Amino acid sequence: MKVLITGATSGIGWQLAHDYLDEGHDVIAVGRKRQALAVLKDKGAKVLALDLTDRQATLDGLAGLGPLNLAILNAGTCEYLDMPDFDSAAFIRVMRANVESMAISIEGVLPCLIGCEGARLVGVASAAAYLPLPRAEAYGASKAAIRYLFDTLDITLARQGVAVSTVFPGFVKTPLTDKNDFAMPMQLSAQDAARYIRRGIDKGQRHIHFPKAFTWTLQLLGLLPQGLWRRLAKRMIKA
Repeated sequence: MKVLITGATSGIGWQLAHDYLDEGHDVIAVGRKRQALAVLKDKGAKVLALDLTDRQATLDGLAGLGPLNLAILNAGTCEYLDMPDFDSAAFIRVMRANVESMAISIEGVLPCLIGCEGARLVGVASAAAYLPLPRAEAYGASKAAIRYLFDTLDITLARQGVAVSTVFPGFVKTPLTDKNDFAMPMQLSAQDAARYIRRGIDKGQRHIHFPKAFTWTLQLLGLLPQGLWRRLAKRMIKA
């Protein structure tokens, strides 16, 4: 199987790249950290050093890859906003890194997926997409956009024979979450997260969410009347 992974030089993407290489698959690892890419290259991956927010460079880099069985679009970042200081520059950075880069990546990989038997496009969102959370105005909005985008692509790409999956992780220990200054309940290792993702892909799941106790709780909270959730969320801010 030929697998492309973005955000392959850190966290979940790094683990996925190693796992698929260990299983003998052809891996195309996309990222910005050249030292990490060199490690993956030595292990047998084809590597691409790309800034995925640069549309033309990304499309040029992805052109000519040939048929792909699986594309996992995982690249992204997180910045939190602290009210009442709304940092629009931070908001724009997060949307560019998480949403704009995702759209550019989709444009680049779709021609490689269409016509390939068993093709699947996977986008990594977040459990934060389920409901509005304090300080996550930028991050949550970007992941909610990815959720909507991939749920729609699941419908519109069916005729082209491309299956679509969206991943909704809870807290995963990565260099990104190591910067968080708050408690992260039910946090998983990157190894466990990658295992959940690969299992979900193998099962053909449209939505892959984990750990279920955490993500189900957020989904249930998202079903509460809006007024009730607002009161609960305000208490979180005071705490």
